[in-house]
Amino acid sequence: MEKTHDAAARSGGLTPYITVRDAKAAIDFYVRAFDATELFRLVDPADGRIGHAELRLGSGLLMLSDEYPDFGALSPDTLGGSPFKLHLDVPDAASRLATALANGATLLRKLDLQFHGCRQCLVADPFGYSWFISQAEETVSASEMQARWDKMAAG
Repeated sequence: MEKTHDAAARSGGLTPYITVRDAKAAIDFYVRAFDATELFRLVDPADGRIGHAELRLGSGLLMLSDEYPDFGALSPDTLGGSPFKLHLDVPDAASRLATALANGATLLRKLDLQFHGCRQCLVADPFGYSWFISQAEETVSASEMQARWDKMAAG
């Protein structure tokens, strides 16, 4: 079955659009490590680069492309890193973390219950982006979150 683009199916919210070096490998990694579903890709007929692809991760959408320096589309590899982080909500953070690590992610911050009520870790993908893998554990009000952060900061 041919994959299709359905602009009307988008939620209308914010959608991250990332640039990577080797988009084919990145798509394969995100499918294996984060259980993404590839919706479609557009391949540049001149050289085979991926000019645009869309992946579904849970209810969210991730757009990505290969580098196109002439359009200012540069990857973290070219730029020397990225301050941009992605946040992935999952039902089982420990399982998703294990799958991500088994597929080439690098652990940056261990999985632990955080002051904001989520069991969370941070991993780096092989393409220069960091991902929070997060599982909701409890509902915490903004004032309680602030109090917990204050206590944590005080030692």
